[in-house]
Amino acid sequence: MSSVRGIFAPIATAFNAAGDVDYEVYAENVRAFGATKLAGLVILGSNGEFTLLSHEEKVKLVEVAKKNLPAGKRVIAGTGCESLKETVELTKECADVGAEVALVVTPNYYKRDMNEGALEKFYTMLADVSPIPVMIYNMPGNAGINVPSSLTVKLSNHPNITGIKDSGGNIVQISEVLARASKGFSVFAGSGSYLLATLMLGGVGGTLAVANVVPNYCAEIQEYYEKGDLATARKMQLALLPLNAAVTSRFGIGGMKAAMDLVGYKGGLPRLPILPAPDDTRKEIGRILKELGVLTV
Repeated sequence: MSSVRGIFAPIATAFNAAGDVDYEVYAENVRAFGATKLAGLVILGSNGEFTLLSHEEKVKLVEVAKKNLPAGKRVIAGTGCESLKETVELTKECADVGAEVALVVTPNYYKRDMNEGALEKFYTMLADVSPIPVMIYNMPGNAGINVPSSLTVKLSNHPNITGIKDSGGNIVQISEVLARASKGFSVFAGSGSYLLATLMLGGVGGTLAVANVVPNYCAEIQEYYEKGDLATARKMQLALLPLNAAVTSRFGIGGMKAAMDLVGYKGGLPRLPILPAPDDTRKEIGRILKELGVLTV
């Protein structure tokens, strides 16, 4: 499989008022994103509320995405579960319905037991049997566990562990991985706030919550960088910071879904216990979108 690169949106999962997955609205969003400059979609990412979904819902969401995404756009599935056994099962089932890469978060409930040895064994044993390439997902903000650069470098030598999405925001750690990982190991920014910094150090793309709201804008930062127009890429990166913060650290999933609604995608309601954004938050997000030039009214 050719290496994965470019900008991916960790697509939001659509729910109806009863809290059930709305596969039709979700498919509509998939088709809309398929018409953008995105390289593909991450299904079952943090912004897809993957921890709130059942095993069956997860597999069906990957299947629906694959059917509605144009050929050439890649499908990455978040298949990390608490046990190795379930992670292997989910990875195989998602591969069967069209996932091309498995994005695997660290198990994290038994934090004290998730030492370097346990994580190394978890990723290695998964990669040994996974029918698709495995990408490490470092998400210390949500998981409360950091995958150290030393472990990532070691795992990069496994032929079926092909990259990392690093959402830790530690640019030094990302640099250490880029400096020492095996050749061809793909490093993705896990947030729009340090996309350009990651690209400049040798990263190949990003999986960004904010790409659910401004997919082409995010893809164009990478385009300008790769064309050598660093001044434009830098200007766009810096201008993106307020919106990126609004749909991540400031207002969370509810804020991201509200921003999607405002720009014409269908964000809708989060699944409880996550609450939708209140009106004042929506107004603030609207103001930020206008400042970026995305909303004109």
